[in-house]
Amino acid sequence: MTEAVEYDVVVLGGGPAGENVVDRTRAAGLSTALVEAELIGGECSYWACVPSKALLRPALARADARRVPGLAPAVQGRLDAPAVLAHRDWWTGHWKDDGQVDWLASIGAHVYRGHGRLYGEKKITVTSPEGDHHVLVARHAVVLATGSRAVLPDLPGVPAARPWTSREATSSQHVPGRLAIVGGSVVAVEMATAWQALGARVTLLVRGPQLLPRMEPFAGELVADGLREAGVAIRTGVTVEALVRDGSTGPVTVVLQGGEMIGADEVLFATGRAPRTEDIGLDTVGLAPAAWLPVDESCRVDGTDWLYAVGDANHRALMTHQGKYQARIAGAAIAARAAGTAPDTTPWGAHAATADHAARPQVVFTDPEAASVGLTLAEAERAGHRARAVDHDLGAVTGAGLYAHGYRGKARMVVDLDREVVLGATFVGPGTGELLHSATVAVAGEVPLARLWHAVPAFPTVSEVWLRLLEAYRDGSG
Repeated sequence: MTEAVEYDVVVLGGGPAGENVVDRTRAAGLSTALVEAELIGGECSYWACVPSKALLRPALARADARRVPGLAPAVQGRLDAPAVLAHRDWWTGHWKDDGQVDWLASIGAHVYRGHGRLYGEKKITVTSPEGDHHVLVARHAVVLATGSRAVLPDLPGVPAARPWTSREATSSQHVPGRLAIVGGSVVAVEMATAWQALGARVTLLVRGPQLLPRMEPFAGELVADGLREAGVAIRTGVTVEALVRDGSTGPVTVVLQGGEMIGADEVLFATGRAPRTEDIGLDTVGLAPAAWLPVDESCRVDGTDWLYAVGDANHRALMTHQGKYQARIAGAAIAARAAGTAPDTTPWGAHAATADHAARPQVVFTDPEAASVGLTLAEAERAGHRARAVDHDLGAVTGAGLYAHGYRGKARMVVDLDREVVLGATFVGPGTGELLHSATVAVAGEVPLARLWHAVPAFPTVSEVWLRLLEAYRDGSG
């Protein structure tokens, strides 16, 4: 057996959540090792947030420019697809992680390349690509930050057809002539926006009745309107039953329930994710392999006092910014417990990831953008709140009209009528992602509406919608 190397903390998984744990534990003076089998920086940096937004930004900027009088005639042409793809490649570092490795070295973290597995309490084995073996022992904590992976359905013809997942959709080096996208949530609508703008003919195949089912209903409706105007064909209430690819590189036939067939050059499945916990030794510590990991508010795995899970692996909020937030909480909790200063029971105060429940922000980078935080009206009512939704036409706000001719959008504020605080907010319209942090502060801070009256929005900006929402609440309209 290889001689064991001891660290205060061992982190399994080098995506954004894992990196943030390392940053916090090293800042607290704890020796820390990071284990990663792929690229340091993880899914977000190379196959999700960063490359997808690099693909989407030109599409959204062109759409905005086409709504500006005097500028619109200059931007009627097609996007330069090779330039967009090259810019995307630059943002991913051409799928090399040298910069991330250098940063970890600069803060004194130790990196182990290879597949890591638990093999008992506070112990990790690492098998490198070259077959070398390392044994790491954690004095205080092991953190699982292994993320999630896209799920492909068990349907006839899927393995042979080699459909895209989110990874291929964000890293493809060519624009398909015809792209069929199965799904109606965030990945599906964002990739439909990007690839339609780059020249593909996109068809969205959605099992349910609407897009973006976890947001306010009007969000999916307005995004669907925008996609249709861009040329995307949207089919709701359909079920894919099989795929058939012609040869190894030929076109794909998508077979729908009832026998209808749709032709495509590539098919993207954006139908869900699963935890990457199937082969990390969970069984050696009494946990079920391939499962999401339930955690407490400090992200410590239930039933343990040394094992933590941050990011997608704990299934609290499958968004990069929430994973990084959890990592900051977990890193602080580990450091405090190592120093003997943290309580062992709730509440943890600064060591509690409360925003996972009450104030999770999300932006869908489509045209129009959809941005939300906190609870929808339906969620608020299911949670037992006496709630009211206050709506306003974003196009009626002076700043929105100046932002884009013919601006279309909608804003909603969900109010707790008993406490008169904002439980949630949703904005749909061009550029609304930049409105979201003000809403997040209001929700997370439980700012009384009486105080929000004194947060004066600058004129003429789209943020003036806050004043309109407060007026509608006061007047009993909206």
